[in-house]
Amino acid sequence: MKTIKNKLVLSVATALLVSTTAFADNTSEINDLKKQIQMLMQKTQALETKSQEQDEQTQALIDETSDLKTGFNYTKVDTEKSFSGLGAAASKVYYSKSPLSIGGYGEMYYSHYSEPQGGDEYTNKVDVYRFVPYIGYKFSDNIILNVELEFEHGGVEAGDGGEVIVEFMYLDFLINKNFNVRLGHMLMPMGLINERHEPTLFNTVQRPNTSKYLIPSTWHESGAMIFGEVTEGFNYKIAGTTGIDSSKKGDKWLRSGRGGSFENTDPSFGITTRLDYTGTNGLLIGASAYADSDVNMFDIHTDYKVGGFRAYGVYTMSTRDDNAAKAAQNISGNSEATDAKGGFINVGFDLLTLTNSTTDKLPVFVQYESISPRDELLDGSSTDSLDSVTVGLNYFPHEQVVLKLDYVMQDKHETTPDTDIISASIGFVF
Repeated sequence: MKTIKNKLVLSVATALLVSTTAFADNTSEINDLKKQIQMLMQKTQALETKSQEQDEQTQALIDETSDLKTGFNYTKVDTEKSFSGLGAAASKVYYSKSPLSIGGYGEMYYSHYSEPQGGDEYTNKVDVYRFVPYIGYKFSDNIILNVELEFEHGGVEAGDGGEVIVEFMYLDFLINKNFNVRLGHMLMPMGLINERHEPTLFNTVQRPNTSKYLIPSTWHESGAMIFGEVTEGFNYKIAGTTGIDSSKKGDKWLRSGRGGSFENTDPSFGITTRLDYTGTNGLLIGASAYADSDVNMFDIHTDYKVGGFRAYGVYTMSTRDDNAAKAAQNISGNSEATDAKGGFINVGFDLLTLTNSTTDKLPVFVQYESISPRDELLDGSSTDSLDSVTVGLNYFPHEQVVLKLDYVMQDKHETTPDTDIISASIGFVF
């Protein structure tokens, strides 16, 4: 229709030019008529552009009406986006086109051990490890609910500690880029993996031991947080939350001390602070600290990406008050830890960046890790560290899907035999 209109305008303009030229007395009249025709053509083009814009707006309205009829409008995960340090899927609600947002992640794995494990003396294990849905809702652009639910080890019937648990449930009150408030049950802003624990964000099949025993991922507590940007490239978080139960024993004294989202009577009170620098492309470097009346924890962390290269790692130290360690000792009957330390470094390179023929990714990596959950005991002695070297590869057929394979060489430096572990897993975010 628009083309017919344009042809009519051109035909009229041409006829006008021809007929007028035949009767024009001089060149100036002809030039004036040419200018009028040129102006007429410009107006016609402007009308055509406006018509195209109206067509696009009409199509957008049609799409929105269709979404309303079906009752669903969704946003895909943008794996490059992170809100306040969260993983891509956990950040989804903040970028959603709809007030309601549903996302999540999942992972399952197979492992073969060179030495028998656990009370049942098994050497092979298959685990539907985690399925985690995220549910978010925007009450407004400034008041946002975000919830993470976790189904572990196939659910509550699993024999290896299976759980259905609320890992976070909080309200964000977004004020400006420098100052925002979070209230509810939240991830503790410590280390690299505790807030960014989705399987596409770390290379190994299992989370590092540092993130199990020392910064006990996933660590979540109830309380309040303020967060924002100090200045360009510097971001902060300060939280006051329920604290660690300092009376726990053994290698898992930090992990077992997490309050979590279950009923928590007479909890301790802890303060967590974090500062990160992200002002250089591809670089995250920062530090975080936790303190309550009995336990102090500190870590430094970094993650650097350039081209196909990535290096990331954490080093952390924790101390426990002697009286708290004595309380744990009274329970266990053994000398308990007053200090813990350890960390890891993971270096990898995406081989497929050497070609331009695919958007798939194939990072190969090596990781070194050393942890001492009981680095120093009440009696002044210490236990040997748990050291490991892991080599492996990931394959990303899609930016939201990862297939992992790795080989862990683990050395406990005690009477326990060294253990080699071969593992394969699938993981995804949505």
